[in-house]
Amino acid sequence: MEEAMKEGITLLTTYGLKVIGAILILIVGKMVANWVQKRVGNWLGRSGKVDETLKGFLSNFARYGVLIATVLAVLGQFGIETTSLIAVLGAASLAIGLALQGTLSNVAAGVMLLSFRPFKTGDVVETAGIKGSVKSISLFVTELATPDNVQILVPNSQVWGTVVKNYSHHETRRVDLVMSIDYGDDIDKAQAVVEHVVKVDARVLTDPAPMVVVGNLGESSVDLTIRVWCQAGDYWPVKFDLTKTLKQRFDAEKLSIPFPQRTIHMVNANG
Repeated sequence: MEEAMKEGITLLTTYGLKVIGAILILIVGKMVANWVQKRVGNWLGRSGKVDETLKGFLSNFARYGVLIATVLAVLGQFGIETTSLIAVLGAASLAIGLALQGTLSNVAAGVMLLSFRPFKTGDVVETAGIKGSVKSISLFVTELATPDNVQILVPNSQVWGTVVKNYSHHETRRVDLVMSIDYGDDIDKAQAVVEHVVKVDARVLTDPAPMVVVGNLGESSVDLTIRVWCQAGDYWPVKFDLTKTLKQRFDAEKLSIPFPQRTIHMVNANG
């Protein structure tokens, strides 16, 4: 009995100190991890060049790195061989990676999107056959909102592996319109009306200068091609307002917008 008590005291003394040491390592490791996460986030925030999503990812990555080192230190405290454990974890990671190729490809694409930033939150883009405004970019999916406010979640691998049209990247955009007039109407008069409407709209930029030309001689009409530049945010208001105003001015100036029509020649077979 006495021998068992001595052995118990020895075990308690030996492993009790290790348990206390492990607990202290865990507490300190967690504090250091939180501190590192906060410091990395603040440092990236001060740079002003890092996207919010990327800032969160990098700060969390740093935190988990410290936590992993803490766990390895705790295992070493109990004499566990961490080298062999790392090898086992590596093999397990390889097996998991092969089983989750699609998911990991989304993660890899998410890292590339966050690093190279072909677009940012709030931009209007078209990718993977979908057009909408970017709401968020995570490691797995990119969230878009369509013009009628429908949520679309696109896997990052599809976004990174296809063409991306970013309608918000440049400060200005070109508005293209086509106004048709009858073949009997005065082309110069129609061009003058269009140029006046364009000139009085303060949202239309003077550089590059607006362009009003005869773009096509159609089957039923003479088509005027109108190209004006505006701020990217004014694109749709300018397009809609110019279309309405030009129609009203053409009506006021007696410039007709012809319907599709064909001339049919009737031949009498009997002469």
